[in-house]
Amino acid sequence: MNDLTQRLAACYTAVVHDIMRAHGFTNFVLPHTIRLLQPDRRLAGPIWTVEGHPTDQADPEQTLLEWTGLLSRARPGHVIVCQPHTHEIALMGELSSETLKLRGIEGYVVDGAARDVARTIEQNFPVACTHATPRDIVGRWLPHSVGEAIHIGDVRIETGDWLIADMDGICILPMAHAEEIVAAAEEAIGTENKVRTAILDGLDPQEAFRLHGKF
Repeated sequence: MNDLTQRLAACYTAVVHDIMRAHGFTNFVLPHTIRLLQPDRRLAGPIWTVEGHPTDQADPEQTLLEWTGLLSRARPGHVIVCQPHTHEIALMGELSSETLKLRGIEGYVVDGAARDVARTIEQNFPVACTHATPRDIVGRWLPHSVGEAIHIGDVRIETGDWLIADMDGICILPMAHAEEIVAAAEEAIGTENKVRTAILDGLDPQEAFRLHGKF
């Protein structure tokens, strides 16, 4: 895990959101339907993108060859973010999550379904998805691009952007501004701690806000 990943993981989505909003960023929060399987986990890291499409004409063996090829190419230290363009089939399962964890992938986010959810949780591999289904990709789905820009909801996501996910949701940080956003978030967390301490010491909350300029 690199330094910026560690620093971002020590933040949380609410403070990152507030910093990005204050700096004029828009369309950086993924749809609320995409949730971590383990809400008490926090996921952070640089992004590697995958996009694919459903099909009813794919050869079953070819779909598995294409999928395992994706697992082989995934970049260690990154979070995979997948736009599958379907909610009918699972784009993550037990063997895939175990493989990615062993290969040093930080986590996986998909605008779609997962399966083998209980085993994935047992593996302690961070996965965010919209729902679960037992239906798999065999003969039903093929990837058509990796490392290219994708869209999830109104958010444009590029390989090299950064992601933070927790029980409040998921924020995408543009790669060119990730360092400054994290630095500002760290500063804001320090200020929030001062406000919290002041209130616990008995200071009126409005006075605490006036003193530190944050609440």
